[in-house]
Amino acid sequence: MMPDFYSLPEGLTWTETSPGNRRAVLSQRPEMMLVAFSFDKGAIGALHSHPHTQVSYVAKGSFEVTVDGVTTTLPTGSSFIVAPNLVHGVVALEEGLLIDTFTPRRDDFL
Repeated sequence: MMPDFYSLPEGLTWTETSPGNRRAVLSQRPEMMLVAFSFDKGAIGALHSHPHTQVSYVAKGSFEVTVDGVTTTLPTGSSFIVAPNLVHGVVALEEGLLIDTFTPRRDDFL
């Protein structure tokens, strides 16, 4: 049995969040969470806000990213940070993958 502080790809559970989007919790503890978000080309991560600090890494593809009303295009290897309660969202310009860290954990994802 593997301890709770490890996660393997074959053990991930993907959840469809909206058309063309799905997420998988990679690792989590109450104070922090790591989540993968997979996007089909053209899929939208709708504008929203939450009380968590979020750091996102573009692991694959490119995204139009809006944070607090400022929009930019980010390619693979880029990252962005979202302070608590700022409105933010993305549009996948091609098939893509974001790796997001939240602090504290997003209990609504469990």
